[in-house]
Amino acid sequence: MSFPQISKILNVAVIGCGEIAQIAHIPNLIVASDMFKITALCDISIQSLELCSKRFSIPNTFTSVTDLLASPITIDLVFILTADQFHAEHIIQCANAGKHIMIEKPMAQTLKEYDLVEEARLKNNVIIFVGYMRRFSLALNRLKDEIKGKEIKYVKIRDIIGNNKYFTSQSGQYQKYFKDHPNESTKELNKRIKLNLIENLGIEEKVESDNNRNIHSWSLLHSLSSHDLSLMRDILGMPEKCLFSTRSNDFQNKSWWWNVLFDYKSFKCYYEMGIDEVAYFDAHIEIFTNDSRLKIQYDTPYVKGLPIKFTIQKQLSNGDFSEQIIRPTYVDPYTIELPLLYDSIVNGKDYETKPLDAKNDTILAKMIMEALVK
Repeated sequence: MSFPQISKILNVAVIGCGEIAQIAHIPNLIVASDMFKITALCDISIQSLELCSKRFSIPNTFTSVTDLLASPITIDLVFILTADQFHAEHIIQCANAGKHIMIEKPMAQTLKEYDLVEEARLKNNVIIFVGYMRRFSLALNRLKDEIKGKEIKYVKIRDIIGNNKYFTSQSGQYQKYFKDHPNESTKELNKRIKLNLIENLGIEEKVESDNNRNIHSWSLLHSLSSHDLSLMRDILGMPEKCLFSTRSNDFQNKSWWWNVLFDYKSFKCYYEMGIDEVAYFDAHIEIFTNDSRLKIQYDTPYVKGLPIKFTIQKQLSNGDFSEQIIRPTYVDPYTIELPLLYDSIVNGKDYETKPLDAKNDTILAKMIMEALVK
């Protein structure tokens, strides 16, 4: 793990003071005080603002992005941690104000939004850094090195985890949740959710329950699945097509369970995803070659210090079976991404997670929904 040359401290505004801000981003930014200083907070929830302002000693608070950007407060970089459906709008606002951006995934909701964000990035010459934190794990680099020159035969990706509440409640950050959101914002959010579904899938749902089910499916594919789809692309590239996908039929469980098969030129990639009521985090990617099995096992990002492990299983030339477990670091990916973000802004270092890279996850989500079979 290398650190960039530190030449200045970036002034940061955090937009969105909910769960991920309280548990990960604000504490990490405060600890990385040689690179970052939080100068302002913004949220539509007055209670969230008051909590974070008091807890983290950040006095400048705003309830609208427009007011934040119009203020005389010095801002070099904005962390956008708002509801997914407002991401693209807030990114473009901040980019047009000349601010660099770290955006939580999913970066946008529709293909058009990705193109508009990319247009804003180029026009304003700003960094738009998508926070695919699993891609910043050092174990992933070890895996990439290990598969070089090997012929891949099969890939299995699994993300079956307990509900986030089991892990966030043990994060040790004493986060709080508030619901004092303006009615207008809630109405606008629900409106955008439905309009995005129609734009992405090209269907006008007539049965409300079916509509809700597809809305939930799209949300899940864009949230939990985006971790896996982004990892898959990073390691393997884009698949030729999605051969089939299925989801659970129990509407009461909101289609938590998915099975998907992707077709690459010389191998298949099987993906399974689900959320249950067991406090266990089973997220891994496993690659099978002729002579080895390579596996990265991720743990919950909400509890700091849990290791990401890379396991190599192979048959030795003398016939022995060998299993090697590599743990590159205990540093969590949320922390690892901060020097990379800093380096891209201050030192001009290139980075992978740009808007058009992120656009591929929505393309894959569309492929999965279009390949649904009963």
